[in-house]
Amino acid sequence: MRVFLTGATGFVGTAVARELRGAEHSVLGLARNDAAAAALAAEGVDAHRGELTDLESLAAGARACDGVIHCAFIHDFSRFMENMEIDRRAVEAMIDALAGSAKPFILTSGIAMVAPGRVATEADPPTDFGRGATETFAREAASRGVRTIVMRLPPSVHGNGDHGFVPRLIGIARDKNVSAYVGDGANRWAAGHRLDAARLYRRALEKAPAGTVLHAVGDEGVPTREIAAAIGRGLGLPVESRTTEAAPDHFGFLGTFFGMDIAASNRATQAELGWSPREPGLLADLERGTYFDAQVAHAG
Repeated sequence: MRVFLTGATGFVGTAVARELRGAEHSVLGLARNDAAAAALAAEGVDAHRGELTDLESLAAGARACDGVIHCAFIHDFSRFMENMEIDRRAVEAMIDALAGSAKPFILTSGIAMVAPGRVATEADPPTDFGRGATETFAREAASRGVRTIVMRLPPSVHGNGDHGFVPRLIGIARDKNVSAYVGDGANRWAAGHRLDAARLYRRALEKAPAGTVLHAVGDEGVPTREIAAAIGRGLGLPVESRTTEAAPDHFGFLGTFFGMDIAASNRATQAELGWSPREPGLLADLERGTYFDAQVAHAG
């Protein structure tokens, strides 16, 4: 298959592109600029110039291929609501371009708000706003002749090159000289390795039925105090609790997320596609030590 991949130069997207090419699929990657196009060329990926706000370019990329994997999202939390609307319009443009084709469209979504406080399952409905509303729109597009699939990612997708929440937590611990968690730290974060996620995207592209929801989860839920303890060991820093009230001052915008209980199951995903995680879990990845290189800890 020839696959149009948005976010092709990103942390997850690069792993997806390599997985697809390893399975003899060809990839057309969205490129915002010359640097992105050059990075794609170095990976053997053809470049399609455009960005998430260029709806005509997105539609053209979708029409030119046998399927779409949408990994791109603008991770600027100061404009989060605006970025969710940009994402929604981008998804609408690509699905409109695929209508009636029976081609696969894989939407990347998140687990964080699906069922906070308990273990989320693939059967749980999304929220009715933001990325959850986009997820609902995409699933309903199956009735328009598009093989839509939802890929929910956990709050921590880890592995070499990670520049997400965990490196931000490491940077905060380094700056504050303490690795902290919120409250008693019993709240959990689901996690998954980028290479396991990449294999799941590829299997979903090849096999998942229309309307399928998948969880790219390896660790069902790691207590946040254990994440903080691993960071403390990696940096040689004390590990302490911060109250819910003090969390925003200590963690900034991450205070809310790090205080949430975000656990998720992958049982239905494994049963549907015969996939299972095989890479190291989050704590094992942290124990390898590469997360604590200075350039990694301050990434993002």
